[in-house]
Amino acid sequence: MPFFSIIIPCYNATKTLGDTLDSIAAQTDADWEALIIDDGSTDATWAMAVDRAARDSRIKVYRNPARGPSAARNDGAFRSRGQVIAFCDADDLWLPEKLARMRSAFACADVDGAFARIAFFDDRGSRTESQVPEGALTVPMLLGENPVCTMSNVAVRREVFLETGGFDTTLVHNEDLEWLIRLAGQGFRMIGLPDLLVRYRTSPTGLSADIRAMQAGRRAALVTAARLGFVPDSRAEAIHMRYLARRALRTDAPPMQSLRLAVEGAMMSPRGFFSDLKRGALTLAGAICAPVMPRGMRRSLFSH
Repeated sequence: MPFFSIIIPCYNATKTLGDTLDSIAAQTDADWEALIIDDGSTDATWAMAVDRAARDSRIKVYRNPARGPSAARNDGAFRSRGQVIAFCDADDLWLPEKLARMRSAFACADVDGAFARIAFFDDRGSRTESQVPEGALTVPMLLGENPVCTMSNVAVRREVFLETGGFDTTLVHNEDLEWLIRLAGQGFRMIGLPDLLVRYRTSPTGLSADIRAMQAGRRAALVTAARLGFVPDSRAEAIHMRYLARRALRTDAPPMQSLRLAVEGAMMSPRGFFSDLKRGALTLAGAICAPVMPRGMRRSLFSH
């Protein structure tokens, strides 16, 4: 049995899937299987995946049509055989040491999951990098700005994932946040590594560009948090509003939306909004200037 099972949900991913699979094939730890779960693609994604599977016996291809990324990830996890599940979206990239570093982390028996730092990039190249908090992941951390950032950054023991019940398939946005809250809230230990191991592709029109839908998904995640005994304070809410304002600035959202989010966050909790002084100040200034700032400049300045 392989040590890692890599779950790759995909939908109309012909432009990026090849690069994603190349980054997985380049891993220094080769003890893996990859399960590509096609969510009803209408382009050549299925044919591309089948071709790669024919050339590498570690790759398996399945169809789970029109059920969404949460159901695709669950389907892959239930089919998997590895001790550790590592998720990777079909437009993201792994650095070659990703799995090797994860294996080292899971050598500790009390580690249930792990993530690391990521670099955000687009067609113009890499922009900024995430930071990893000290200590194990907690629900209060998640109620502000999710430090994990993307499911492509997550590795978790298979039995732990199954015990959590997997992803809520009714959610399209923030389904990862809701699951992470359940994971941490149920007492599982997920740690952050200081290594940069994932490159996350940003897009002004992708799923994460729908601010209103992201807010709706977060509300569902907060219901889960409350059920586990956690309620966000004004500081956490302000940090989240800052995060959303930055998202709005770098996407095709109406400029006034970023201004509303930034002002609301700054008024709700100045200490929270400006907890990262540079990020808070630049976000507020950018939101004020957004109505007259060219779209390309907004995207460039606020790529994360």
